Amino acid sequence: MSESVFSPDPQRRYPVCLAILPDLKSSMPKEVLLSEFLQTSADHDVFPPYLVDLARIEECRYALINSPPCFPESVPARRVNPALDLLTVNWSNLPEFINDHSVVPAPGTAYVLVWIPPGSRDVRICSADADDLLALKIVAEGTDPARAAAEGGISVGAIENLLFRSQQRGLILAPDTLIRRPRRFPAGQISNPDFFSSETFTLQWHLTQACDLNCRHCYDRTERKAMTLQQALGVLDTFLDFCSRHRVFGHVSFSGGNPMLYPHFDRIYREAADRGFMTAVLGNPMPTRRIDKMMAVQKPGFYQVSLEGTKAHNDYIRGPGHYDRTMDFLKQLGDLGVCRMVMLTLTRHNMDQVLELAQSLKRHAELFTFNRLASVGQGAQLSAAPPESFPGFLSAYMEAAKSNPVMAYKDNLFNLLKWQKDISVGGGCTGHGCGAAFNFVSVLPDGEVHACRKFPSWIGNIYEQSLNDIYHGFYAGKYRGGSSACNECPVRPVCGGCLAVSYGYGLDIFNEKDPYCFLENPKGGTF
Repeated sequence: MSESVFSPDPQRRYPVCLAILPDLKSSMPKEVLLSEFLQTSADHDVFPPYLVDLARIEECRYALINSPPCFPESVPARRVNPALDLLTVNWSNLPEFINDHSVVPAPGTAYVLVWIPPGSRDVRICSADADDLLALKIVAEGTDPARAAAEGGISVGAIENLLFRSQQRGLILAPDTLIRRPRRFPAGQISNPDFFSSETFTLQWHLTQACDLNCRHCYDRTERKAMTLQQALGVLDTFLDFCSRHRVFGHVSFSGGNPMLYPHFDRIYREAADRGFMTAVLGNPMPTRRIDKMMAVQKPGFYQVSLEGTKAHNDYIRGPGHYDRTMDFLKQLGDLGVCRMVMLTLTRHNMDQVLELAQSLKRHAELFTFNRLASVGQGAQLSAAPPESFPGFLSAYMEAAKSNPVMAYKDNLFNLLKWQKDISVGGGCTGHGCGAAFNFVSVLPDGEVHACRKFPSWIGNIYEQSLNDIYHGFYAGKYRGGSSACNECPVRPVCGGCLAVSYGYGLDIFNEKDPYCFLENPKGGTF
C-alpha cells in the first residue's frame, strides 16, 4: 500500500491505535502507513508490541470500507467472499481486544478475518478458528467435500456443516437457494427479499406413534405402521438428494410420538448427522444416558419439550408429575449445553397462565413459544382460545417479552400486531410466515408426507415418490399457496395465518382467512 496514513482522516483509519497512543499522529511522516512506520521506527520499543498487527487490521478494515469489491449477483459454485481478508498475525485476541480493552493480547501466531458479508455495509472482524480455516481452504482449492472428509477422517456431514456455517456468516458465497416464493407486490406489502426464499429446509420426521404420554390435545393417536430401518435410511437419502437439488441446508427434527422410542433411533440419528443435516429433537424428558448417546454423535441444534401452563393445568393435560419431570430435564439439558425450547399449545383454559409460565422458564430455557390449538384429533375435545381476546393477549405477551428474553414470536399473527404498531416484523412460524410445504414438510411413520403435521394435509408418500416429486406436485403447491384471502395482505410474506387452526374451525383453508386474523383493510372491512 502506498496511501498516506493521514489521508483523509487518521482517526477514522486507526481509531483503536490512536486511542492507545494519541501522540502517534504528530510523530510520524504522512507518506507511510502506520504499520510500516511502527516496523521501521527507532522508537518501536516504546510501542505496545502488538500495535503493528493491530494497525494492519485497522488498515484492512478501512480499505474495505472505502473500496469494497463488487459482489457477483450469483455464483455457480461456492467461492470465497471477495470482500474478505485473512491476516496472519503474531498476537492472539486482537479482535477481542478491539471491542474490549480488558482483553489482553497474547503472543503467538493467530489468524484474523476481516470481511463484509453480502448484503451488508458493516465490516466484521474476528479471530479465525480451525473450522473457518478449513472451510476457506476447501472452497479456495475447490476440494470436493467428500474428499475433504476422507482426508480428515470425519463425516461428510461435518464438512457440510462447517461450510454452511461459513456461508451463513458471509465468509463464503454459495449458489442461490431454489426454495423461493413468487414475489407479489400489492400496495404496501412487506418486500424484504429475505422473507421470499429460504436457505434451509426442515424435515419434521415423526419416526413413531409410540409415546409415553397420552395428552388430552394430541392431534393424532392413530395406529401407523413404523418404518423399517431400510425405509428410514431411504428417507434420509431422498432428503439429501432434495437438499442438493435445491441448494439448501437440511434440518431434521425428530418427533413422534416420542422419537427416542423408535427402535432404530440411535442409528438413524447418526446417519442423519453423517449426511450433514442439522438435527433436533421434539420429544419428552428422557434419561441422561439417552441424551449422552445422542450428544456423542452430534449435539442437537435444540431439544424441544412441551408444557401447557402452570403445574396443575399442565399435569391435567399431560399426566401427573409431568411438570416436575420436565423442569428437571430442562436443568439436565442446560448442564449439557443443549439449547432448550419449550412449546405450549394455547387454549381457552391456559391463556391466563402463559405469562406466568414464561416467567418461570426465564432461567430454565433458551426459547419459549406457543401454537394455537388445532381442533384436530383429541384436541377437538378442548376449547380454543377466544378469537376476540387474542389481540389483547398478543399485546400483553409482547410487553412481557421486553423483559423476558426467552419469549419468542412464533405465531404469525404477531406480525399483524407489529405491522400495526410500525415495529419491524419477524419471520413468523417457520421464518417465512406459514411454511407448510414451503421450507417445511412432515413425514409420518407410514411414509405419508404432509404439508403440516397439525392437521391432515397429505401431499404424497415418500415410499412411492421422491421428496423432489412430492414437493413439486399439485397438492404441495396448493398448501404452499395458502389462502387466497391473504393474497393482497401487506403482511402476507411473514404471515398467512395458520392453516391448521382454520381447518379446526371447519373453514375452507384455501379461500378463507385465519379466524383469529384482526388486520383491518384500509379500504374497509378485513382481509
